[in-house]
Amino acid sequence: MRNNPAEILDFWFGRSGETGYGEFRSEWFQKDEAFDREVTDRFGGVYEEATAGGLDGWREEAGSCLALVIALDQFPRNMFRGDARTHATDGKALHTAKHAIDHALDRELPAFQRMFLYMPFMHAEDVDDQRRSVELFEGLAAEPGGPDVTEYAVGHRDIVERFGRFPHRNALLGRETTPEEAEFLTRPGSSF
Repeated sequence: MRNNPAEILDFWFGRSGETGYGEFRSEWFQKDEAFDREVTDRFGGVYEEATAGGLDGWREEAGSCLALVIALDQFPRNMFRGDARTHATDGKALHTAKHAIDHALDRELPAFQRMFLYMPFMHAEDVDDQRRSVELFEGLAAEPGGPDVTEYAVGHRDIVERFGRFPHRNALLGRETTPEEAEFLTRPGSSF
């Protein structure tokens, strides 16, 4: 399995031609301890290697670049729930996603896969990246059969425009919460 981007893609999306391929999976966005454990058991080593830069060569082709983004952006959200390591590779994932877009690798992927290539923009605590996220997800939603998660992209952008960061990450990352952020965090929809 090691150094096999196809195994990551098959695990995350299912195998092409099989039932469920290209369909939304609840495990992607909802806590599922069994799924989290499987990600850790199967791909913990891949995550560590990607973090250390050992898989940077994957950036050169569309599928392997997507696998690298999933390893850096999605896997830590499963492996490290409730831990600051959840966000440790967000910057590297974003850098990889930008590389893919700059080299038009994203255009080689089906829309349902591109959604995950664009996720690092939605996870970024930078207003310009958040605005780009909304543009990318609006474009994706406009495509035939493209997933529409624009509402979530807009919600993320609005929070970063208002606070310059995601206040719900403050405790996890050891940041002080401002009074305005504390009030905001009492509202429904203040975290993802």
